[in-house]
Amino acid sequence: MAIATYKREIATDYCKKFSNASTMAISRMLLNEHPFDFKTFDNARSMVRACRGEKAKSQAGNATVEKRSELEKKQFMNQTFTMPESDYKELQPIQLAKACSNVLFLSDIHLPYQDNEALKIALDYGKSEKVNAIYLNGDTMDMYQASRYAKDRRLRDLGGELDLTRNFLKELRDQFQVPVYYKMGNHEERWENFLKLNAPEMLGINDFELSSLLRFSELGIIEVKSKQTSYAGKLALLHGHEFGHSVFSPVNPARGLYMRAKECSIIGHHHQTSEHSEKSLSGDVVTTWSVGSLCGLRPEYLPNNKWNHGFAHITINKDQSYEVNNMRIIEGKIR
Repeated sequence: MAIATYKREIATDYCKKFSNASTMAISRMLLNEHPFDFKTFDNARSMVRACRGEKAKSQAGNATVEKRSELEKKQFMNQTFTMPESDYKELQPIQLAKACSNVLFLSDIHLPYQDNEALKIALDYGKSEKVNAIYLNGDTMDMYQASRYAKDRRLRDLGGELDLTRNFLKELRDQFQVPVYYKMGNHEERWENFLKLNAPEMLGINDFELSSLLRFSELGIIEVKSKQTSYAGKLALLHGHEFGHSVFSPVNPARGLYMRAKECSIIGHHHQTSEHSEKSLSGDVVTTWSVGSLCGLRPEYLPNNKWNHGFAHITINKDQSYEVNNMRIIEGKIR
């Protein structure tokens, strides 16, 4: 008798005797009880499958599955996929009105910790130049009592700070009679962060928005959101916190801004006057600026720093090109 026939007869006997057992179980029994006839488990399983006719059945089943898969694939390709609802919202940049071609650019006043002499010099300059717009470039108010840092409760309260800022905005409107843009800086962000921690139920209620508390609508103030970019002509206006905590400034803030933005732009936030220019291979010149602050230069929490007083004067031409005069205030004079 041929070996193959003999092995098949053994497998057939096991299949009949253990008809209710699985193919895997019968294969193990053959391997354990007839190790000289079935050298490997795969050899035993192949013989059991042949006796039971499973191989042909499996091939037929595979063909059926393959046909079904092709049909399902065609049905899937033809059906419309229902996408989940997305919460993603993109904050679009805004362009200053074309009439705003002569702009006084003030950054980091930090009411009520402003330096009144430096602020008066900047405002007097704006009047002398007959500016037709004022751009408050973030951290106009300090929001001290809403800070997450340790606070001295003896110092000015939040309500008093809001009143002071409202009065300042009203005075700007009355004195200049020009559009006033108010950029929300990282210090203004303290208000929303305060609500998140202490009164999350108030988030999203219009009456508790900082723009409402400062009465922007009543005063005619134009809001620029915290992370929103605005443009004066082709010049990008940023507070400086839009890239994270701050721009990386190994040389000076303007150099750090260039490394992050690679676009002609101006920031505050660092309380330091600087300028950086680079020319591309094609000859295009990219210039970036950082502007000094108008607050006290030696606060208790950081008495030693690189800060200086300053502001900028931006004029926009009809072709949307621009000129930036980035000025320091030193010993009570514009330099």
